[in-house]
Amino acid sequence: MEIKIAKSAGFCFGVKRAIDIAFQIAHRKQHVYMLGDIVHNEDVVKKIKEAGIKNIRRLACGKGKILVLRAHGASIAIRQNAEAAGYAIIDATCPMVKEIHTIVKKMEQDGYRIIVIGDKKHEEVEGIVGQIRGKALVIDNIKNIPWTNIKKIRKACIVVQSTQNLEKTLAIVHTFKPHIKDLKFFNTICRTTMTKQNEIRKMPLQNDVMIIIGSKKSANTKRLYEISRSLNKRTHWCQSKKDIQPKWFINVQRVGITAGASTPDETIQAIVATLKRMP
Repeated sequence: MEIKIAKSAGFCFGVKRAIDIAFQIAHRKQHVYMLGDIVHNEDVVKKIKEAGIKNIRRLACGKGKILVLRAHGASIAIRQNAEAAGYAIIDATCPMVKEIHTIVKKMEQDGYRIIVIGDKKHEEVEGIVGQIRGKALVIDNIKNIPWTNIKKIRKACIVVQSTQNLEKTLAIVHTFKPHIKDLKFFNTICRTTMTKQNEIRKMPLQNDVMIIIGSKKSANTKRLYEISRSLNKRTHWCQSKKDIQPKWFINVQRVGITAGASTPDETIQAIVATLKRMP
């Protein structure tokens, strides 16, 4: 059985950077905290915890404590509240996400209504809309566009959650153009996401079975699975080698593998090793 692994499978730059920062801070042996999970992957979260970084759900007294901001970023309010509580802030936000923050703040100052294409409850989206004074409009699906609100907008700036599906994003932008006179669109989908999606639009057609590796909490992994599944029904989403089922590979000659941006290399290799042991 031939196994083909996507070149872009696994950690993206932003995730690797955030994890490296977290471990560097943990080695200081100070009181280190994080609001929520550093990335959407259970294995990574476990290692962060083992390194001594405590996961908290709300801010308390931060005197003598360090708060690491996650790869997804955080709102201005969270940062201000943390500083007011006494935390020392270490910012591990992905640089690509910080670029989105810069765009929305600048465009709001220039009088544009901010529209974000992304998952409404995703931490990255919450961080983006938390950069501005006004209320951003978040669009998660072309079927859920509030046209009554859209038609009232004269000037708008569109940005995108960095892990969104490019094709679906462009379709939404296209529907807006006839309705908003002054429309600025910034394609803020990160390069790694686009590379992964370009690969996953080819691999399902070249392989009998596709394995998509990543946490069920991971938005970018979900997107890879959806694209692959639309092209090859024999697509399976696995979090670890325990999810692999031998019946998937009966009379299979070629298997394609890719993994979400927060999936560790050891998880990918464990699944590859499991496949290689199959008769």
